[in-house]
Amino acid sequence: MACLLIIAHAPLASALKALAAHTFPDEARQLRILDVLPDMSLELLEGEARRLLPGEHDDDPEALVLTDVFGATPSNIAQRLVDGSRVRALAGVNVPMLWRTLNYAGRARLDELFARAVQGGAQGVLPIASTRPQNQAFSPNVHDQDHHHHQQ
Repeated sequence: MACLLIIAHAPLASALKALAAHTFPDEARQLRILDVLPDMSLELLEGEARRLLPGEHDDDPEALVLTDVFGATPSNIAQRLVDGSRVRALAGVNVPMLWRTLNYAGRARLDELFARAVQGGAQGVLPIASTRPQNQAFSPNVHDQDHHHHQQ
């Protein structure tokens, strides 16, 4: 399994890991995170990020790094890690991207995992209609304890 590392402005990396543990508990244990605080130096951050990456002699030395905003400190750190073959990075991490990545993490090599993450991130951004579709009837006056309306 390729290493998954999230580098993001605090507390986003920690929050995404908590969310991952809720939905993909087994895969989330392998997820590594680095929350970037405002007073951390680039050198300190880069050293910590490199420590979180697998070494060349690990069973699977590949890593996918997900960051929050392109051009900000987390993506600048990720850019320092990218080597084009063993470590790749994506900016714009969102929940659909993370879920797609975790879903394929155990069975996809780095290039496929990278592509799946891009697809998940892009396909997860959808407009929400201002009116409810006819097939999603909801009666707000129902207070029966046996009727729970969950959206997924």
